[in-house]
Amino acid sequence: MPTLQIIIASTRPGRLGLPVAEWINTVAVKHGGFDQVELVDLAEWNLPFMDEPNHPRLRRYVHQHTRDWSATIDRADAFLIVMPEYNFGYTAPLKNAIDYLAHEWAYKPVGLVSYGGVSAGTRAAQMIKQVLTTLKMTPIPEAVHIPFVAQFVDDDGALRPNETMEASAEAMLDELVHWTSALTPLRERARQHAAG
Repeated sequence: MPTLQIIIASTRPGRLGLPVAEWINTVAVKHGGFDQVELVDLAEWNLPFMDEPNHPRLRRYVHQHTRDWSATIDRADAFLIVMPEYNFGYTAPLKNAIDYLAHEWAYKPVGLVSYGGVSAGTRAAQMIKQVLTTLKMTPIPEAVHIPFVAQFVDDDGALRPNETMEASAEAMLDELVHWTSALTPLRERARQHAAG
């Protein structure tokens, strides 16, 4: 079965993305549609502002952090992106992490878990889709949007979802499994091509 990576897009101290990601990680593991579920925390990666001299499509990386990032993303078959909304948009660390690579993202479906205030991060979720499709990724319509996210985080820092969030997460994971399976031939062909 395939590997799912959950990318945490917020990197700032005190972020609520971590409890949101830990919750969706637990849901994804319990769901059972993926053999491996990995948390990929952009705060831990701490990628510098894109510092590769060659275009990512060439895969001629000169820095070890880029080679490590490439290997991590390459082994995934699908993604969930846990993302806040900053000024109606997505975070700079997320865009930077995406722009480091090209082929490693291709033919992989993406579910979006957005959070924020009244808009629940939906404007950022809409904006990122244009970037994802340019890299031949497939954002799925099913998503989780969490409005006024702080109300769902308890004193211990854990997210306590409501029924709508739980149902949305299950529907999103079901659809993500379908798309991951459907895109398998394209991913395998691309990996064989990359291997030479």
